Amino acid sequence: MELIAVYLAFILVLSIFLGFELISKVPATLHTPLMSGTNAISGITLVGALAAAGAGEAQEGLATALGVAAVAFATVNVVGGYLVTDRMLGMFRKR
Repeated sequence: MELIAVYLAFILVLSIFLGFELISKVPATLHTPLMSGTNAISGITLVGALAAAGAGEAQEGLATALGVAAVAFATVNVVGGYLVTDRMLGMFRKR
């Protein structure tokens, strides 16, 4: 069991480093399309969080609480992402 936790921690650290390196190399002209794609992925995450929150009666209270927290965080991520994308697209509109 501890070996699985070590592997998961390694994957988490590796994904954080890789994500930071990839995002820092994205040119400014691609940030808006990249944000839109990320919002679509966050929507899929929200659907997964909803499924985890209401998976059935066999869940314990902790699992349900974590599912509800996942729904809340995913919702904030999706709404915030779309607000940021709308604001960035507003910079390109003619006045």
